[in-house]
Amino acid sequence: MPRLAASVFLALALTPPLFAGDWPQWRGPTRDGHAPGPAWPDTLSGDALKTLWRVENLGPSYSGLVVSANRVFVTETVNKEREVVTALDRKTGKEVWKTDWPGAMKVPFFADRNGSWIRSTPALDGDTLYVAGMRDVLVALDADTGKERWRVDFVKDHGTPPPDFGFVCSPLVGPDGVYVQAGGGLAKLDKATGKVRWRALADGGGMMGSAFSSPVFATLAGKQQVVVQTRTKLAGVDPETGDVLWSRDIPSFRGMNILTPAPFEDGVFTSTYGGTTQLVRLKSEAGQVVAEAGWNARYEGNMTSPVVVGGHAYLLGKDKRLVCFDLATGKQVWGTDKRFGDYWSLVARGDKLLGLDNRGVLYLVRADPKDYEPLDERKLGAGETWAHLAVCGGELFVRDLNGITAYRWAK
Repeated sequence: MPRLAASVFLALALTPPLFAGDWPQWRGPTRDGHAPGPAWPDTLSGDALKTLWRVENLGPSYSGLVVSANRVFVTETVNKEREVVTALDRKTGKEVWKTDWPGAMKVPFFADRNGSWIRSTPALDGDTLYVAGMRDVLVALDADTGKERWRVDFVKDHGTPPPDFGFVCSPLVGPDGVYVQAGGGLAKLDKATGKVRWRALADGGGMMGSAFSSPVFATLAGKQQVVVQTRTKLAGVDPETGDVLWSRDIPSFRGMNILTPAPFEDGVFTSTYGGTTQLVRLKSEAGQVVAEAGWNARYEGNMTSPVVVGGHAYLLGKDKRLVCFDLATGKQVWGTDKRFGDYWSLVARGDKLLGLDNRGVLYLVRADPKDYEPLDERKLGAGETWAHLAVCGGELFVRDLNGITAYRWAK
């Protein structure tokens, strides 16, 4: 089995059974920005994309939406005081339940233009919703009722420094645990109780610790692992024991390792602000996983997590251009002359990409390694759209800073 296929297979194996139209976590069912379902049309114009419903007057949030067969789960920060989680009826947008807790905090002044509201995308595992609050709190909720099952306050319970930029990592759920980059490192928690099973990759938390990235599952160099990008390193961790299998320094400006890394074959693709774009290669030696330099390109990523289609990575970088890298060679095969916003949430299906720009513009692009081929674009939403786009079967869900809109592809 090719390694890319093996990584996807592992992600599927470690994810609970899903309704065909689910978007249960950060970047979708397989956590790589790929959306299963029917082919997309070649246009976004006119009646190609129809509005189903809209919910207004929400507090701000950067959290991506989580969608199940009959619910849409959304977070918000209200009055700079409380964090709120709401379950909406998927068909109508009507509120089903709501719960909240004290949770607001203020990020440092130089990051304040990006807001001080909730950031992490929740994760849905069967009937449990795992939600991360800004003050380094992880809360498990009953997805049907909103009732709290357990909570872990890393600052209070484990004596770690509060994260200066808040809890940013989106929880990763496996068969027997929840993995989060919180509490000054990576932790695995028991799904049923919240008890910490192990902690690894201590980074001290505070200003220069506390990860911006989110972990993923992969099988690399013959080892199942959690691939983790900290503020300074890229690493693979044994999901059962917490042992660090390998690590490699990833330099960046002020620890701005933000995007979610992309496993590819026996390697991991990443790109950093103030650093480079690179592929770290892994191999097995005497039963150990060894990391070594693959290729390195002088191009800076930023916040956009890449999608990989047909051996090529598509990425919006610091220079606000969409670029395409050949993952085998490290060659940038094309980059747009056009400049976009600071951030895209990227979703792929077949040979097409959807990119939701933070300015509220949705772009439809051909995933073609030969050249940039734009298909259409359309202004959506009533404000900035930093939350990750959710694409479920024939439906799209867009969270702007003040509301949610549900759309459906025309048949």
